[in-house]
Amino acid sequence: MKAVIAGGTGFVGKELTEELIRHGYDVTILTRNTENKKEEAHVRYVKWLSAGAKPEAALEGSDVFINLAGESINSGRWTEERKKRILSSRIAATQEIVRIMKELKQKPKVLVNASAIGIYPISETKAFTEASPAAGHGFLSNVVDTWEKEAIEADKAGIRTVLARFGVILGTEDGALPRMALPYKYGAGGKIGSGRQWMSWIHVEDVARAIRFAAEHESIEGPMNVTAPNPVRMNDLGKTLAKVLGKPHWLFVPEPALKLALGEMSTVVLDGQKVLPEKLTQNGFQFSFPLIRSALDHLYKE
Repeated sequence: MKAVIAGGTGFVGKELTEELIRHGYDVTILTRNTENKKEEAHVRYVKWLSAGAKPEAALEGSDVFINLAGESINSGRWTEERKKRILSSRIAATQEIVRIMKELKQKPKVLVNASAIGIYPISETKAFTEASPAAGHGFLSNVVDTWEKEAIEADKAGIRTVLARFGVILGTEDGALPRMALPYKYGAGGKIGSGRQWMSWIHVEDVARAIRFAAEHESIEGPMNVTAPNPVRMNDLGKTLAKVLGKPHWLFVPEPALKLALGEMSTVVLDGQKVLPEKLTQNGFQFSFPLIRSALDHLYKE
């Protein structure tokens, strides 16, 4: 099997590349700069989104396309300029992926396009599955809605399309967890805001496995929640993280202070949704880390 990954050098992309190679795939990573990339067995790099780049010429015969490209929402305060980049980077990458696939003589079997659970409404009481209306409000919800509409163009072209709605991805190399763990390491961890907001999380290894699973199972299409089956309240996550790290959970960070420090970006930690991976579980996917304690133990005690 041949897979093409946009965003293959990022946090999830690296884990996914390893997962695919372990299961016999040859992987092509789309990148703006091929000069500093060293090709390895079963991995090659093809230039895209750059002047003169025509990646489709090198991608004939590809079975699976996976789009993870887009500027991180966690790497800085959401200025108006940064919000434009967060949206435009996702739209540009998705439009180019769809264009490339349409140009190929032999169409790929599937597109797995990254998305996010931010498309669902914020709630402390409701649970959301793929059958729930995507009726969120605000910047993140609008980004995800626009992003998914671009990806669905592949479905209109006859390519099975999976919208992988990621929850909060846990890993020690990048993502939200190192930032969450930092105050605990200095003995200053504790409740954030009300502490009752839901955290729909997933271990990065299960993310990679879920993407491969979706690519290989023709019964999966449309929205697919990529979250662990046991979401937790933010305060419970903090208590568990404190236990795993052997640190106290005592400090209280009030909502106004966090909003002052992070601005609109504070919604990432102050608001949440209880999102369940119904489509994955109904299709027989087995999570390696279904519980938050097992996930954190693996990440910090391995």
